Order: sequence, then C-alpha cells, then structure tokens
Amino acid sequence: MYRFLMTRQWVILTLLVLALIPTMIELGFWQLHRHEHRVEQNALITRNLEAEPVPVARVTSPGHTVPRSDYWKAVTATGTFDTEHEVVVRRRTSRDERIGVLVLTPLDLKGGGTVLVNRGWVPAAADQQAYPEVPPPPGGEVTVAGRLKADETTSASGIKDLRGLPDRQVMLINSAQQSHLLGRPVLGGYLELTSPEPAGGSPETIAAPDDGSIGPHMAYAVQWWLFAAGVPVGWVVLVRREKRDRAQAAADAEAAREPEPATA
Repeated sequence: MYRFLMTRQWVILTLLVLALIPTMIELGFWQLHRHEHRVEQNALITRNLEAEPVPVARVTSPGHTVPRSDYWKAVTATGTFDTEHEVVVRRRTSRDERIGVLVLTPLDLKGGGTVLVNRGWVPAAADQQAYPEVPPPPGGEVTVAGRLKADETTSASGIKDLRGLPDRQVMLINSAQQSHLLGRPVLGGYLELTSPEPAGGSPETIAAPDDGSIGPHMAYAVQWWLFAAGVPVGWVVLVRREKRDRAQAAADAEAAREPEPATA
C-alpha cells in the first residue's frame, strides 16, 4: 500500500522534508543565539551607563582598541576644545532620521593627551562640498561627560577614507586617522557627548543606546522550531491522504470491472 513512496515525486518530496527539518532547527538556534546576544548586550549597556563615570584616560590610551566590555562606559574628560582641527562625519542620521553630519572635535586634555569628542548631529550644508554651519563648543577649559565608543573601521578605513573628500570631512570616526591629521597621539576610540547640553540644542546629542528592547528573536526561534515539528506532521498527513486516495481509486476501478447482475 505504500509502494507509491518509491515514486520519483514522493522520493523528491521526502528528501526535501529531510532537508528542511534540520535547516529549520538550525535557524531556530540562530535566532536563539541572536536573542542571547541581545540580552547580554542590554546588560552590558545598562551596567556601563549606570557605573560611576571615570576619567577617559583611565580606560583608553593612544593606539588602544576599546574592547566590547568597555562600550558605552561612562567617562569624563577635562580640557580645551581644538576647533581649528574640528571635522564633520558625513552621511549620518539624526534622531528623527534626517541625513546630516556628526561634529567631531578634538579635546586637548588637561595634563596631556587628546581625545575625540562626538558633539552630535547638525544638518549638512546645501552644497555637499561646503563645510556646514557648526555651533562652537564652550571656550576655555571645560569638563565633559559621555559614553566611550570604539573606533569605526572598514576595509577602506584609515587615510584612504579621506581620498576625494572635501577638506575637514571624513566618513568614519577613527582615532588613528585623526592622529595622523593632527600630528600628535590621540586616545583610542572616542567620547560620545552627553553633557554639558549644547546651547540651543545644537549639535543634537546622540540618543542613549536602547537597553530595554530584546527584539523578536526568541519568537522567531520558536516559530522555526514549530515549523520543524510541523513538516513531518504534514508529510504524514500527505502520505495518509495519498494512500486513502489510491485505495479509493482502486476500489472504484474494481467496482467498474464487476459485471452487472442479469435481469429477468
């Protein structure tokens, strides 16, 4: 009764089912791992943002690569802004998704050293080759607070990032690149400004990272595992339906072959 399972159509369908089950199980675990990563990241963000701020020079130094454990760590810095070497980072979005630039200003630290400060977002100039209007930072010695972030890097980072760009415009926030341009050491990573609040709200400071949402990854994982469980169930349903249909067709064919009873 199940000889039909050896037909080409059913062999292909069975092989497809056997391939789908482990694939869906693996996709479920992939989503589970993404969920676990998000939960871990949220805990890291919360822990680092709520920790007591420390001087930035305690957690980074020139050439230092900021480890993931220090992302968003609350830091402070005291020094003087070097507006002469300020640059803007192109193609960045504001809190309401407008395209503009980030203002990146070196802060020469009291006691020596320089750290990059991302002061926030401003609209780009109408002419993409022109330097936009950027409100000046506070003059004189100032103490700022913010979140420590790692250098932005790509396969085209470094000095190559500046080729073809207008003066004082970059594509990445990268301490090694800025150290080359400044001609002096710059602390690894950068400070994302949170205070003092800019006068008039410009530049627009960067919003705090989301540490409350865990996303839909766990729901997706459960869905994939339900699909994996449903595939063999569906296969069994199709087999039983095929068996029933074939049995009914055979019965109908047998009935059609039987002679009709003679009439008087």
